[in-house]
Amino acid sequence: MTTNVLDDLDARGLIAHSTDREALEADLAAGPVTYYVGFDPTAPSLHMGNLLQILTARRLQLAGHRPLILVGGSTGLIGDPRDVGERTLNSRETVSDWVERIRGQVEQYVSFEGDNAARVVNNLDWTRDVNVIDFLRDVGKHFPVNRMLDRHVVASRLESGISYTEFSYVLLQSMDYLELHRRYGCALQTGGSDQWGNITAGVELIRRADGDRVHALATPLITKADGTKFGKSTGGALWLDPEMLSPYAFYQTWIHAEDAKVGEYLRQFTFLDLEEIAQIERESAEKPQLRIAQRRLAAEVTTLVHGEAEVRAAEQASAALFGRAELEDLPESTLRAALAEAGLVAVAPGSTVVDALVAAGLVDSRSAARRAVTEGGAYVNNVRATDPEGSVDERLLAGGLVVLRRGKRSVAGVELDTRG
Repeated sequence: MTTNVLDDLDARGLIAHSTDREALEADLAAGPVTYYVGFDPTAPSLHMGNLLQILTARRLQLAGHRPLILVGGSTGLIGDPRDVGERTLNSRETVSDWVERIRGQVEQYVSFEGDNAARVVNNLDWTRDVNVIDFLRDVGKHFPVNRMLDRHVVASRLESGISYTEFSYVLLQSMDYLELHRRYGCALQTGGSDQWGNITAGVELIRRADGDRVHALATPLITKADGTKFGKSTGGALWLDPEMLSPYAFYQTWIHAEDAKVGEYLRQFTFLDLEEIAQIERESAEKPQLRIAQRRLAAEVTTLVHGEAEVRAAEQASAALFGRAELEDLPESTLRAALAEAGLVAVAPGSTVVDALVAAGLVDSRSAARRAVTEGGAYVNNVRATDPEGSVDERLLAGGLVVLRRGKRSVAGVELDTRG
């Protein structure tokens, strides 16, 4: 059993806050500690922020400690309060379905074998039969309202309005920690720094209700170099479900990590040795044009989430789009995902190369399209186009797709619209 797991987490930039660091370190060194991290099913998939939490749980398990992975069947019916406003409540049937989907996702990251086997728990199991009077007497009496009002997210919502439902969320999450402490001896909760108020409220509830000392640890929020949330610039979360974000798009997100942040992401999201990461950073600094760190990051994280086969497919697709591999060898799903990222539009049957180049946005006008062809700078499926009026119907790949390229770097796709 590794006893210096906190030092490793620290070196990887994974500790934003912790309660009594020395006491936590002593308890981790003394023997296996049961800990938990929770995920609310407020969407059908986990995302990048959740991935950081589940990988942190895996690091603790690899160090010999026992993980409880909580999927919030009850807290997911409410949702924790957000700065932007009240959540829309999902139906019980929807939340139940999302619980099972998320349970399937988290199970691939921790081990369910050995002396420190993981356990997945659902807080609906201990909340569904709790009556209001018992809840208020046993849990609510330990929560001073003035302290609840001081929480940042609550204070930010007081003017615009916050429902009693969301205001009370902290009581439910705190009750989870108390229940897991009583059932399994759980003595550590981990989570994101945006959850620090909820996490420490659970620590305080256990102290008040049972007189026991337990711990809390929070990881930092993951941001880009300008401070914005990673993955949000494209208009959505970086989902782990391949049906919500293709493995190719997932891989490409990591490939485009900023130089200033890629080392940080390597430490936080991979299990590479810190010395190896330092070496990767040195090589990247010497040859930044090769994007060595980004390629390793994309390969490591995509393998963790989607498997080695999807990494190979993503790498092959990237090469094929720019003429370094055969487009015909790509599965339709991979080719479509790659073109969706590059830009994919529908064109009518009989469209010419000029039509397609204009529709795909690779040129500004039909005259520019003709000029690109006559000057040898336009490619259809990686073959130099010679006839501007040639039909793209004759060049279709799987699924009615066509890859267009202008010059060496500008790529887009069109697909034949056969709907009439």
